[in-house]
Amino acid sequence: MGFREVRLGAARVVFTDRHGGVSEPPFDTANLGLLTDDDPERVRENRQRVGDALGGGAADPERWFRIRQVHGASAVVAQSGPAGPAPDADAAVTAVAGLPLAVLTADCAPVALVAGDAVGAVHAGWRGLAAGVLEAAVDALRRLDDSPVEAVLGPCIHPDRYPFGEAELDLVAAGLGSGVRARTASGEVALDLRAGVRAALTGVGVTRFTDLDVCTASSADHFSFRRDGPTGRQAMIVVLEP
Repeated sequence: MGFREVRLGAARVVFTDRHGGVSEPPFDTANLGLLTDDDPERVRENRQRVGDALGGGAADPERWFRIRQVHGASAVVAQSGPAGPAPDADAAVTAVAGLPLAVLTADCAPVALVAGDAVGAVHAGWRGLAAGVLEAAVDALRRLDDSPVEAVLGPCIHPDRYPFGEAELDLVAAGLGSGVRARTASGEVALDLRAGVRAALTGVGVTRFTDLDVCTASSADHFSFRRDGPTGRQAMIVVLEP
């Protein structure tokens, strides 16, 4: 399986890519999204392959704490593995060692948050960004551990491939500043999602920030809904190793 890993103290942050799975086009190959139109059994096999490759606290995909991503600003506190339906939220935080948090993306921004002995996983699309999902996640994380927060931004769409409506861009800029305004490679109005993530985090005092600088729409190694339409989902998995 393909993935990229970042270690921050006891925290392990993993970003998967689209390689090494069993799904067929247009979900080829390591689609991890059960809410796509892919064969669920193939998705489960892909998840198990990721778990086998990662080992440690992330080895069992049935223990990944997942959220039903709704493009809002809710952050939930995870105390144990999945029990019942996934909660409607776009961020999860935990101080439980060995409990993996997972979010799925195909252009939206996956953001890992680490503060001492607590971690968070955030799915930040433009609606969630405008609604304040990152601020909510940082607040929830600080309630678990008031150590300085460090953030990692994984693969997401970059402005040169992200044409955007002017009215929606005005909405995002109203909350996060003019730095989110950009242009595509062909000169169209665009949203700089990465700048918005940085602005939101800076606004709540998070200045330790790592950007992996990967554009999903430009990378053949990643799923991109904007580029491909129906497609798969890659994952960010964040876990405090015991």
